[in-house]
Amino acid sequence: MKKGQSKTKLTYERKNFWKDAPATEQKAAIEYAVEYRNYLNQAKTERETVAWTEAYLKKHKFTDIKGRKGSKKVYSIFRGRTMAMAILGTDPLSQGFNMVASHIDSPRIDLKQNPLYQDGPSEMACMRTHYYGGIKKYQWVSTPLALHGVVIKSDGNKINIHLGEEENEPVFIIPDLLPHLARKEQYSKNINEAIDASKLNLVFSGMVEPSSEEKEAAKLFALEVLNKTYGITEKDFLSAELYLVPAFKARDAGIDSSMVAGYGQDDRICAYTALTALTNANLTNPERTMIVYFSDKEEVGSQGATGANSIFIQDFVSDLMEYKGEENTSTNLRKAFINSHIISADVTAAIDPNYPNVHEKQNAVIFNHGIGIAKFTGSGGKYSCNDANAEFTAKILKIFTEAGVFWQLGELGKVDEGGGGTIAYILANLGAEVIDCGVGIMGMHSLYELCSKADLYSTYKAYQAFLTTNKLERSIP
Repeated sequence: MKKGQSKTKLTYERKNFWKDAPATEQKAAIEYAVEYRNYLNQAKTERETVAWTEAYLKKHKFTDIKGRKGSKKVYSIFRGRTMAMAILGTDPLSQGFNMVASHIDSPRIDLKQNPLYQDGPSEMACMRTHYYGGIKKYQWVSTPLALHGVVIKSDGNKINIHLGEEENEPVFIIPDLLPHLARKEQYSKNINEAIDASKLNLVFSGMVEPSSEEKEAAKLFALEVLNKTYGITEKDFLSAELYLVPAFKARDAGIDSSMVAGYGQDDRICAYTALTALTNANLTNPERTMIVYFSDKEEVGSQGATGANSIFIQDFVSDLMEYKGEENTSTNLRKAFINSHIISADVTAAIDPNYPNVHEKQNAVIFNHGIGIAKFTGSGGKYSCNDANAEFTAKILKIFTEAGVFWQLGELGKVDEGGGGTIAYILANLGAEVIDCGVGIMGMHSLYELCSKADLYSTYKAYQAFLTTNKLERSIP
């Protein structure tokens, strides 16, 4: 080391937000989490997230892109489960845009298409289920669940179901086996086999009509209650989307209230920070168009009409071109993505103090040290990953550093420990520069995930710095 040269200029050392951030930033981080908790409580499914977001966008003067032209702030919703929003820039879209893309689905338990039955031995009305995404099944038993979703009747009428969230409403339980009788049934099995998926059945109802002689009196009584309350019959279940989600409210966590505990933070935490970063962007006349994209189905492979593999996001950019009066050709659309810079906004795994051995600390995300940047995801030998190139990674680090954002680099566990993916590679397949950046979470995919308010706020600031950056070199002429 040269004489007089500081050690800090030669080494990389992440900074702790609570130690190094100004008091004003720390206060802002605490305040930012208040509305975030409210959002988590109101947006527990994809449809609810889309509806909540649309109302929020309208408050911030965004208009539907299919409506009257003239606004620079537009959005589009597709099939009620995926959406995109943009603030239009002065540059042609074919020269690229800045996008933050997250997903708004979370692991849960779905009711089957024909769920209701009367169990013989217990004489209870029950519901059969099918879990969605990567869950630990044992976490979902003997815990209060709420029923959310929609029922579409044969006449096209939509009935929204939202039951179990209020104190005066009933909750639902998938009962676990008592420990006194679990020795052979559960204790002798591996943890992933102890709760069989076929036994994740919901106890729905138990009452019967007085003096009823019906063979399935409990099931019939449950149908009568459903019909009286919602006007639905058993046939209406066949086309319904009904989900079981934790009935808990998001809460401050820790003796210092420095964390947030809540369901669905993978990945609605990144959706919320991206949304607020866009709506709070203080640019009256940006050069590059800023886009935020919410996809569906990430937890089950991003397939289907509303997943990131669908045509929707390309169609949205095409609509933006037409809206701006640009030549809307397939060539220009390809150039738009090739010249674009995208953050795949998804959570990553923070070091859990109870299981630090699954991480390599030098290359792991730690609470309170800012947004987690994952140059690649995947598993094993980077299988099914997007691996951001050196040039784009350097650009991102420069943007965050110049904006005073607290950031750190990390990966999802040790090599060969496991792994996971995001929608980054799907967007990169369109030719864009893409990197994963998001909040480090403890207890990911559990019913009550944990995040740091410092990292929550740092992620908001990072997305805003990225979206509002105009001078990003294009990839092609």
